[in-house]
Amino acid sequence: MPTLAPPVNNERHALREFLAYHQRAFVAVAYGLTDEQARATPSVSSLSVGGLIKHVTGVQQSWMQRVAAAPNEPQADDRPFEDRAQEYQEQYLMRPDETLAQLIETLVAQNAESLRLIETTDLDAAVPVPRDAPWFPDDVDAWSVRWVLLHLIGELARHAGHADIIRESIDGATMYELVAAAEGVAPQPWLTPWRPNT
Repeated sequence: MPTLAPPVNNERHALREFLAYHQRAFVAVAYGLTDEQARATPSVSSLSVGGLIKHVTGVQQSWMQRVAAAPNEPQADDRPFEDRAQEYQEQYLMRPDETLAQLIETLVAQNAESLRLIETTDLDAAVPVPRDAPWFPDDVDAWSVRWVLLHLIGELARHAGHADIIRESIDGATMYELVAAAEGVAPQPWLTPWRPNT
């Protein structure tokens, strides 16, 4: 039951394995949920497990388009900023016509593409900083592919933590339990999370 990234032997291998580790967290955290549970927002946040899966799929897709195009810009999105911003906001929502199985299928396909690019891309290639959104720095011209991958690992780690809290709020399941269940490992007493007496 791998709940840690495996040992690594070089920089590229480390980037790949740590990204893969965080990618798998989203499949595990969704294990056994119904579509309704995946849409649920049981915490004070408006985030759901399904919405987070959509978001990390979209985030990977956007960054990997930039990595694949480096050192050039990816194909321009000529839609008005408001339309692109609205699409970005909708990444966080699992619509009624979407199923968890569909979202996971799309995530798994994007995960594979991201890992493929890590294996083949020059880590020193320049990735131009986008100029089409106000949250990107205007005093940096480009990042390296290496920087982009480290940023993506951090982004997925942060959202995996969000997903853990949401999942535990739904039914009390924790990551160790979910990884074991997803892999068909029998529950062990040490997998039962500590909970205060109430």
